[in-house]
Amino acid sequence: MQLAIALHVVAAVIWVGGMFFAFACMRPTLNLLDPQLRLRMWAGTLSRFFKFVWVSIAVLLITGVWMVFGHFHGIRQVGAYVHLMLGIGIVMMLLAAHVYFAPYKRLKRLIARSQWSEATHQVQQIRLLIAINLTLGFAVLVIASAGRYMP
Repeated sequence: MQLAIALHVVAAVIWVGGMFFAFACMRPTLNLLDPQLRLRMWAGTLSRFFKFVWVSIAVLLITGVWMVFGHFHGIRQVGAYVHLMLGIGIVMMLLAAHVYFAPYKRLKRLIARSQWSEATHQVQQIRLLIAINLTLGFAVLVIASAGRYMP
């Protein structure tokens, strides 16, 4: 159980921390750059980040199932806060997949074609979805750390 919790937390920190870094630190700084370079930086950063996101998602799913079924003996045996974390986590995973397969893929194609204004629109869409996922990620972190103490 200790290994599952440790891996679960590390995966969540990598994913949510990466979104926080991108949204709160990288985004404002990239606005100082030329628009074409800014778009290329976003595409390159997201390319690297998504590799970590997919590993994090796999680790979160594997360790979550391991804890629920291996330690707690099934989904009916866990508290409501675990159900809430699971539901929000699934929404986050679906949003991440959407970002990857829709606006991020379009962003790469548009950059390759030098269609800068359309690429900028894709980055704006990605930023909005990251903001939503980051908010959900913070909610899951609060639930994970305080959920079992809530009424």
